[in-house]
Amino acid sequence: MEAFSDGVFAIAVTLLVLEVGVPAGSEKDLLKALGEEWPAYLGYLVSFATIGAVWIAHTVITEYLDHANSIFLRLNLLLLLVVSFLPFPTRLLADYTHEPDAERIAATVYGINLLLSLIMVSVLWRYAVAEQLVRPDMADEDVRTLTKRFTPTLSVYVLVIVVGLFLPLLAVFGYLAIALFILIPFGSIRRQQKKKTA
Repeated sequence: MEAFSDGVFAIAVTLLVLEVGVPAGSEKDLLKALGEEWPAYLGYLVSFATIGAVWIAHTVITEYLDHANSIFLRLNLLLLLVVSFLPFPTRLLADYTHEPDAERIAATVYGINLLLSLIMVSVLWRYAVAEQLVRPDMADEDVRTLTKRFTPTLSVYVLVIVVGLFLPLLAVFGYLAIALFILIPFGSIRRQQKKKTA
């Protein structure tokens, strides 16, 4: 499961860079053409950071996972479904940044996709905890810390999506800030090993 998931994350990240480019016939003023593609660079940066944050969260979940059941595997597939879809709204954002009405729609679709990614991470972790799929040697405090860590930005995403209806570009920078916040190391969460008995 972990190997398959890592493969999907890697492919999603690779597809993002395929959306970055310059129009054909730009050789006469390539520098200007590169500058005009800044929405594509911004979308790539935000999407890469978000996929990276989701991948790190997924890695933490699998690190503390003792075993998986059929429902967990299906929830994992839903997470991968949302993540692998991300290159499409990233391209929408890059293509319609300069069109006022279309820009709002693109930013909203983009934000919803990002939000769904985080929701699925939270659902995956909470299900693993509820069904006791996590390692038995994991401290309760670490479980609570991770649960809190996977939850708080969901409400912020909703707020930023609403902002995107009026100020789409500001919302995109908000998504970037959230992704960078999630990328901050998880701190001192360490698996406690059971003491071996003689």
